[in-house]
Amino acid sequence: MTTPSMGWYPDQGFGPVVAAALPKFDPFYKYDAAKLADKSPGTVLRSRRLPYHVAGLPTPFTATQLLYRSTSQTGNPTANVTSVIQPPFQPDKTKVLSYQSFYDSLNQNDEPSFAIAGGRPIPTLPELVNTAELAVFAPFLAEGYTVVVADIEGQRADFAAGPEYGMNTLDSIRAAFGSKQVGLPGEAKVALLGYSGGALATEWAAELAPTYAPEVNKRLIGAAMGGLLVHPAHNLHYVDGSRNWAGVMLMALVGIARAFEKQDEFRKYLNAEGTKLFDAMQSKSIVDVLGKREYSGLTWAQLVEPAYPSPESIPLYVECVNKLIMGTGGISEGPAAPGIVPLFIGQGANGELEGTPGDKPHIGPGDGVMIAGDVRTLARGYCERTPVWYEEYEDFSHFSSLVLWLPHAIAWVRQRFAGEPAPQNCSTIEPGNSLDPTPVPA
Repeated sequence: MTTPSMGWYPDQGFGPVVAAALPKFDPFYKYDAAKLADKSPGTVLRSRRLPYHVAGLPTPFTATQLLYRSTSQTGNPTANVTSVIQPPFQPDKTKVLSYQSFYDSLNQNDEPSFAIAGGRPIPTLPELVNTAELAVFAPFLAEGYTVVVADIEGQRADFAAGPEYGMNTLDSIRAAFGSKQVGLPGEAKVALLGYSGGALATEWAAELAPTYAPEVNKRLIGAAMGGLLVHPAHNLHYVDGSRNWAGVMLMALVGIARAFEKQDEFRKYLNAEGTKLFDAMQSKSIVDVLGKREYSGLTWAQLVEPAYPSPESIPLYVECVNKLIMGTGGISEGPAAPGIVPLFIGQGANGELEGTPGDKPHIGPGDGVMIAGDVRTLARGYCERTPVWYEEYEDFSHFSSLVLWLPHAIAWVRQRFAGEPAPQNCSTIEPGNSLDPTPVPA
């Protein structure tokens, strides 16, 4: 069913608004996979213009949605959607912000493009997460920027698959510049911005750009990120048994298995309870998991057969997560690809506020879900190749760190567009954890 109301459309003025169809029923999202192989990444396959919606209500901002060709975690061609939001008055189109959402979900219906197109008649909590994110990039829209918001997880909702997030982000920028409807000038520049799950996409986009999308890399002027998932194998141990974040361990297992197309193989290691939880998790959002009683204190041992006492005892798991360690994409040696743009990185370190102890060996403090020592090592590695400004919020957790990080990140991005030299504080960043790959068991 659809629910008509009144709203403003960029091409026809005021008229009836109809709630958006779910992505799996919306033909706009569909494209013959057999026809993708001969398309280059970033090719626009389909486009439509509509009002940008907030909590299901249309606004005066125009959103051009693009179906474009991208690449999966396993290297296969995919079709994905991005939304390009533009103010009604835009005298200068040279400033573009690529904003990566922290919608963190295993459900395609939670992707930003659906909420932007109108969403459900009564918005769900995940859709309201997308609405709340308007506060993050609203200052840029108010200043006349174009804002690009990709469905970073792809249409399968491959949660936690960082490299795929990055490629979806870079190809969405390619698509935005290739769209005549969007109309971006050739001299326009782009900054990347994202927190938490959005930081996963932001970092991987910046990391992969020199090799995967060098023409996009030439447009990039900086990447600001906060709350980073650097070494997923470490994070799984960090949240194992925690009060509020333990369920994200299972979310990540489902997402990684899906992204690498190994769900049946992963199931072989699960016990009866683990299989039940794994199957029930297939379409959940982080808002369905975070802090929920049924996942509080969940441990690895509760999910798997006794023969696999640790994640590192499963070769399949190790082989997959080793491909998700930040700082290893697109190169064979060194902490980063050459030519990476300046970085702003923020990370909380008081996860006890959110129920995650910070005393596990070789892990140490984090923000409740992300690990400060891992982020410091990543930042120090990037210092060898680009200016890095790193901030660690010692007294703040994952959610409270956002309050500190956001105004600093916005100011940093504005400085990049103003042409100011990128600052760096590399000499003050303390050593962190080892980011070596996990040894694959025999």
